Amino acid sequence: MSTKYASIDIGLKRIGLSICLQKGIVTPCPAILRKNRNQASRDVDSFLKEWEIDTLIVGYPKSSEDMKKRVNHFITLLNFDGDIHLQNEDMSSIEAEELIKGDIKYKRDGRIDSIAAKIILERYLVNN
Repeated sequence: MSTKYASIDIGLKRIGLSICLQKGIVTPCPAILRKNRNQASRDVDSFLKEWEIDTLIVGYPKSSEDMKKRVNHFITLLNFDGDIHLQNEDMSSIEAEELIKGDIKYKRDGRIDSIAAKIILERYLVNN
Protein backbone atom coordinates (compact mmCIF):
# COMPACT_ATOMS: atom_id res chain seq x y z
CA MET A 1 0.00 0.00 0.00
CA SER A 2 1.41 3.38 -0.93
CA THR A 3 1.62 6.28 1.48
CA LYS A 4 -0.85 9.14 1.08
CA TYR A 5 0.79 12.51 1.68
CA ALA A 6 -0.64 15.94 2.37
CA SER A 7 1.15 19.20 2.95
CA ILE A 8 0.10 22.42 4.60
CA ASP A 9 1.46 25.92 4.23
CA ILE A 10 0.40 27.71 7.41
CA GLY A 11 -0.26 31.41 7.09
CA LEU A 12 -1.96 33.93 9.32
CA LYS A 13 -5.03 34.26 7.05
CA ARG A 14 -5.05 31.07 5.00
CA ILE A 15 -3.66 27.53 5.13
CA GLY A 16 -2.62 26.15 1.76
CA LEU A 17 -3.26 22.44 1.18
CA SER A 18 -2.00 19.86 -1.27
CA ILE A 19 -2.12 16.08 -1.53
CA CYS A 20 -0.19 13.27 -3.16
CA LEU A 21 -2.24 10.07 -3.37
CA GLN A 22 -0.21 8.43 -6.14
CA LYS A 23 3.54 8.49 -6.52
CA GLY A 24 4.73 11.73 -8.04
CA ILE A 25 1.34 13.41 -8.60
CA VAL A 26 0.90 16.40 -6.26
CA THR A 27 -2.37 18.30 -6.45
CA PRO A 28 -3.18 21.62 -4.77
CA CYS A 29 -6.54 21.69 -2.92
CA PRO A 30 -8.72 24.65 -1.90
CA ALA A 31 -7.10 26.57 0.95
CA ILE A 32 -8.62 26.88 4.40
CA LEU A 33 -9.58 30.41 5.41
CA ARG A 34 -8.50 30.97 8.97
CA LYS A 35 -10.92 32.57 11.39
CA ASN A 36 -9.01 31.33 14.44
CA ARG A 37 -6.50 28.57 15.09
CA ASN A 38 -9.01 26.15 16.65
CA GLN A 39 -11.33 26.35 13.63
CA ALA A 40 -8.33 26.09 11.28
CA SER A 41 -6.89 23.04 13.06
CA ARG A 42 -10.34 21.33 13.01
CA ASP A 43 -10.62 22.04 9.27
CA VAL A 44 -7.13 20.62 8.65
CA ASP A 45 -8.03 17.53 10.72
CA SER A 46 -11.22 17.04 8.65
CA PHE A 47 -9.23 17.39 5.42
CA LEU A 48 -6.63 14.81 6.56
CA LYS A 49 -9.35 12.36 7.61
CA GLU A 50 -11.37 12.85 4.42
CA TRP A 51 -8.35 11.98 2.23
CA GLU A 52 -7.11 9.23 4.61
CA ILE A 53 -3.69 10.86 4.81
CA ASP A 54 -0.80 8.85 6.36
CA THR A 55 1.94 11.48 6.34
CA LEU A 56 1.67 15.25 6.79
CA ILE A 57 4.38 17.56 5.50
CA VAL A 58 4.35 20.97 7.17
CA GLY A 59 5.99 23.97 5.54
CA TYR A 60 8.52 25.28 8.04
CA PRO A 61 10.13 28.72 7.87
CA LYS A 62 13.89 28.80 8.31
CA SER A 63 14.14 32.53 8.90
CA SER A 64 11.26 33.75 11.10
CA GLU A 65 11.39 32.74 14.77
CA ASP A 66 7.86 34.09 15.28
CA MET A 67 6.42 31.94 12.46
CA LYS A 68 8.38 28.89 13.69
CA LYS A 69 6.64 29.26 17.08
CA ARG A 70 3.25 29.69 15.39
CA VAL A 71 3.79 26.61 13.18
CA ASN A 72 4.98 24.49 16.13
CA HIS A 73 1.95 25.55 18.17
CA PHE A 74 -0.45 24.85 15.30
CA ILE A 75 0.94 21.32 14.92
CA THR A 76 0.14 20.64 18.60
CA LEU A 77 -3.52 21.54 17.92
CA LEU A 78 -3.89 18.86 15.25
CA ASN A 79 -5.56 15.59 16.11
CA PHE A 80 -3.53 13.56 13.59
CA ASP A 81 -2.11 10.09 14.24
CA GLY A 82 0.11 9.84 11.18
CA ASP A 83 3.70 10.94 10.66
CA ILE A 84 4.48 14.66 10.59
CA HIS A 85 7.60 15.99 8.87
CA LEU A 86 8.83 19.57 8.59
CA GLN A 87 10.00 20.83 5.22
CA ASN A 88 11.78 24.12 4.50
CA GLU A 89 9.18 26.43 2.94
CA ASP A 90 11.49 29.34 2.13
CA MET A 91 10.59 31.01 -1.17
CA SER A 92 7.66 28.63 -1.86
CA SER A 93 5.09 31.46 -1.88
CA ILE A 94 7.26 33.53 -4.23
CA GLU A 95 7.63 30.51 -6.56
CA ALA A 96 3.85 30.02 -6.41
CA GLU A 97 3.24 33.68 -7.33
CA GLU A 98 5.60 33.30 -10.29
CA LEU A 99 3.68 30.21 -11.47
CA ILE A 100 0.33 32.02 -11.64
CA LYS A 101 1.51 35.48 -12.66
CA GLY A 102 -1.04 37.34 -14.71
CA ASP A 103 -3.93 35.74 -12.85
CA ILE A 104 -5.41 38.89 -11.37
CA LYS A 105 -7.72 37.71 -8.58
CA TYR A 106 -5.32 35.24 -7.00
CA LYS A 107 -4.30 37.23 -3.92
CA ARG A 108 -7.03 36.33 -1.43
CA ASP A 109 -8.60 33.14 -2.75
CA GLY A 110 -5.89 30.88 -1.34
CA ARG A 111 -4.55 29.57 -4.64
CA ILE A 112 -1.05 30.86 -3.95
CA ASP A 113 -1.12 29.25 -0.51
CA SER A 114 -2.12 25.87 -1.95
CA ILE A 115 0.40 26.06 -4.79
CA ALA A 116 3.04 26.89 -2.14
CA ALA A 117 1.88 23.76 -0.26
CA LYS A 118 2.28 21.81 -3.52
CA ILE A 119 5.85 23.11 -3.93
CA ILE A 120 6.63 22.20 -0.30
CA LEU A 121 5.34 18.65 -0.81
CA GLU A 122 7.23 18.24 -4.09
CA ARG A 123 10.45 19.35 -2.37
CA TYR A 124 9.87 16.79 0.37
CA LEU A 125 9.14 13.95 -2.07
CA VAL A 126 12.24 14.71 -4.16
CA ASN A 127 14.48 14.57 -1.09
CA ASN A 128 12.94 11.56 0.68
